[in-house]
Amino acid sequence: MFNQFQNEYLHQEISTLIVLVIVVILRYFFAKGIRKYAKSHETLEHRTNLVIKYVNFLIGLLAIITIVVIWGVKKDQLFLFISSIFTVVGVAAFAQWSLLSNITAGIIIFFAFPFKIGDHIKILDKDFPISGEIIDIKAFYILLKTQEGETVTYPNNILMQKGISVLDNHSEVKEFTD
Repeated sequence: MFNQFQNEYLHQEISTLIVLVIVVILRYFFAKGIRKYAKSHETLEHRTNLVIKYVNFLIGLLAIITIVVIWGVKKDQLFLFISSIFTVVGVAAFAQWSLLSNITAGIIIFFAFPFKIGDHIKILDKDFPISGEIIDIKAFYILLKTQEGETVTYPNNILMQKGISVLDNHSEVKEFTD
């Protein structure tokens, strides 16, 4: 009985193994490429690790979908399953949309690298202009220290929508952890 099962699903088992090997290889090369990019742009390690986590999540999600297709879930059923999940998650996460936009903006800030920790910036917001030194860049927000000594959090998605003037580039590298 075991041999019959093994022979019947040998193609799916081999295909799944190939997908898993490809996932390991992709994760390695993407991580290596992101680290190389981060090193050439003097990005802090915790920001680099955060972007690597996002890329690994995406690769894993694509691998799961591929494995589900390999094991014979019909495309109609798969589409219905995925659309159902997106509907439930979409309704539940509608209020959390700002979280997703902050994560996306954080990744853009990582790769665009318009400023770094230690820079003095001015956010050109007509209602609430603010300037200060960037003391940390997180996945969802940046931390600014104003001249008055106040620590202000500013969401990444709003930061991407405003004009920013870099007043002073600070050359000292500071390492923070997320």
